[in-house]
Amino acid sequence: MLACIQRVSRAQVTVDDELCGRIDGGMLVLLGVAGDDTEADARQLARKVAGLRIFEDAEGKMNLSLGDVGGAMLVVSQFTLLGDCRKGRRPSFVAAAPPELAERLYETFVAAVAEEGIAAATGRFRQHMQVELVNDGPVTLLVESK
Repeated sequence: MLACIQRVSRAQVTVDDELCGRIDGGMLVLLGVAGDDTEADARQLARKVAGLRIFEDAEGKMNLSLGDVGGAMLVVSQFTLLGDCRKGRRPSFVAAAPPELAERLYETFVAAVAEEGIAAATGRFRQHMQVELVNDGPVTLLVESK
């Protein structure tokens, strides 16, 4: 499982011009699920991401977590994170989980984030989404479950 995390001052996702999820400060998490990922991977990654200390303290150091700053998380499924671009010019998505597994683990991740006390908004699985964000910093990190 792979998460692309962006610290944001705001972010939202729409489907067919309908607002699905919105946050005012926190993290946008683009989540890719691999075929060999498990529920344990989803729960472990959710704990890791929720606890990341990427927010600035009073001294300007990245020392605070999402919970410390009272932020929220917008989680958007993104199988293209698993795209392998090493050969040729067209990405291969063979490492991505089949949709049924990916959706189940995506939902497990979101539920585990909520269990960490973090408000979580989402996009819509298997839909064409428009994601808007203001990256704060910019701060962008890649975190893997394995």
